[in-house]
Amino acid sequence: MQRKLLIGFGRRTLCLHKWQSHPLCLLTVTKERERESKRANRKEETPAASFNMDSSEFRRRGKEMVDYIADYLEGIERYPVYPDVEPGYLQPLLPTAAPQEPETYEDIIKDIEKIIMPGVTHWQSPYFFAYFPTACSYPAMLADMLCGAISCIGFSWAASPACTELETVMMDWLGKMLELPEAFLAGKAGEGGGVIQGSASEATLVALLAARTKVIRQMQAASPELTQAAIMEKLVAYTSDQAHSSVERAGLIGGVKLKAIPSDDNFSLRGSALQEALEQDKAAGLIPFLVVATLGTTSCCSFDNLLEVGPICNQEGIWLHIDAAYAGSAFICPEFRYLLNGVEFADSFNFNPHKWLLVNFDCSAMWVKRRTDLTGAFKMDPVYLKHSHQDSGLITDYRHVKLSHEFESLVRQDPRFEICTEVILGLVCFRLKGSNQLTETLLQRINSAKKIHLVPCCLQDKFVLRFAVCARTVDSAHVQLAWEHIRELASGVLKAEKE
Repeated sequence: MQRKLLIGFGRRTLCLHKWQSHPLCLLTVTKERERESKRANRKEETPAASFNMDSSEFRRRGKEMVDYIADYLEGIERYPVYPDVEPGYLQPLLPTAAPQEPETYEDIIKDIEKIIMPGVTHWQSPYFFAYFPTACSYPAMLADMLCGAISCIGFSWAASPACTELETVMMDWLGKMLELPEAFLAGKAGEGGGVIQGSASEATLVALLAARTKVIRQMQAASPELTQAAIMEKLVAYTSDQAHSSVERAGLIGGVKLKAIPSDDNFSLRGSALQEALEQDKAAGLIPFLVVATLGTTSCCSFDNLLEVGPICNQEGIWLHIDAAYAGSAFICPEFRYLLNGVEFADSFNFNPHKWLLVNFDCSAMWVKRRTDLTGAFKMDPVYLKHSHQDSGLITDYRHVKLSHEFESLVRQDPRFEICTEVILGLVCFRLKGSNQLTETLLQRINSAKKIHLVPCCLQDKFVLRFAVCARTVDSAHVQLAWEHIRELASGVLKAEKE
């Protein structure tokens, strides 16, 4: 019997937005040996080796893997934060087809070091200052191991009661930590509640589809002659021009118009701009049904004005969804809870514990005031999902901020640079004074040197660098070294400009 050994990373196939983020998706780490040509010269054919990992082997290899992981994380600074490889580097290093026979575990580990690690962007490196952080911690890794071992799929209460009930209780715990209004909690008999999504992008899409379904049903109830298609072509959703691109994608997937409303000088969505857009569209016969407000935008960590936007949405009967993917974790801190003021006007709210709260990717927490708005929008009850209890009604590290301000202080001390937005949480947006080309050249030199990793954004036609404090292990020394590295490269850029 032919045997194949495929090693995958993570609980699921990794599907990331850009190759540069992490070139590894699904890996076949064993190599196919040239056994056929060798056996042709033998008098007797050797039977294929067997690889059947029993519990004893699993115990031994599991301990070895824990050691490997601990060594990797403890020594992560020895790796260049960004890989020095070109697209397609991996293909010639691997067989063109899955191997017919297994290799030893030791050889597989060697291949990881030799073939895979050179192509990994090390998101947990203390010199990774790009994008926003992804959490990683030993307790979360152990929890992932246990989840993988139990390996149940909680698509309904009956599929695994503990999955549903634990998620409900934990989401209430987390909601209380954020001081969410009582309406968002499930409690013992509440109408609201939380549910874990894979990402904030998924949460935005779920909110959009639920809001779309709700308004269609409301309009058809009032005017039964209206078809879904007739209503859909008039629906329009709104967001800030600083919102994440996933909001636009949600509109495309949901088949509705999406309008980006210009933000103010602080890159914030204001009530007056929203009201103006609503009046124009209603006069044109369109149907506003959703507003997506962002708390902590990806570009510059700006905050939409909920206290202005929220009342308008409530008055107009428009679903308000809050995307706080990055910033939401900070609201647990009393000194940052004010940034969430206005959440009481929202219909749904989401943030990512897998960014700051040491929970491994993927874990995106979403709450709704009326969970029937979600369950009603997606409810399907084939016979195999029905169960006897279905209708019972019973089922249902902040150092980053300090370090970002330390970096901000360093930037402000150098007259060659400028800070581009207010620094509130763990993101600093800065640039070299002068033309965009100067800052673009600086970024090229930073990422070519591969000592630290940054990514840019554009703010009011300015090319800006984002310094996001990401790794759990980053400390002041890493920030200081990063800044000295940036200053040194900037000196070279400015010298070349003068010459």
